[in-house]
Amino acid sequence: MDAAQQEATARARELQRSWYGEPLGALFRRLIDDLGLNQARLAAVLGLSAPMLSQLMSGQRAKIGNPAVVQRVQALQELAVQVADGSVSAAEATDRMDEIKKSQGGSVLTGTNGQTTHGSGAPTVRRVVREIQSLLRSVAAAGDIIDAADSLAPAHPELAEFLRVYGAGRTADAVAHYESHQN
Repeated sequence: MDAAQQEATARARELQRSWYGEPLGALFRRLIDDLGLNQARLAAVLGLSAPMLSQLMSGQRAKIGNPAVVQRVQALQELAVQVADGSVSAAEATDRMDEIKKSQGGSVLTGTNGQTTHGSGAPTVRRVVREIQSLLRSVAAAGDIIDAADSLAPAHPELAEFLRVYGAGRTADAVAHYESHQN
């Protein structure tokens, strides 16, 4: 890889970090490990081609263009947490991944009765934050959001802060912001 390609890859990974909280290669490898998948199965669940998944992981591409795929990534992240804490078994995880794969981008949840529901139930703070981030990041790049925040800051500092935190910040910072403004 020449210097220009290395620079482009580094830039793509930095954009991924600003849009998704971390480079997609690290995020996808963690999902593969946590959920016992291979790359082909992950691509199928997400609704991506295997080459597109590979390009996103390697930093050849920066952005997931389809908001439904972004929401499936978020649903898999939530599922991985549930598998790790033991609230979802491996067999249940397989069924849930099939539901996530079929989803058109809405949240897919399995209720206590085992019935799959779309977008119902009490959302977690992290899910709400990730959906806000996903929406903002689907309409503008992080740099554009920062520019908009800078323009708004003199007259509307709270709105500017919101755009910076949710549109270009890390999920953990957005969760902290959300929780500090709930009262």
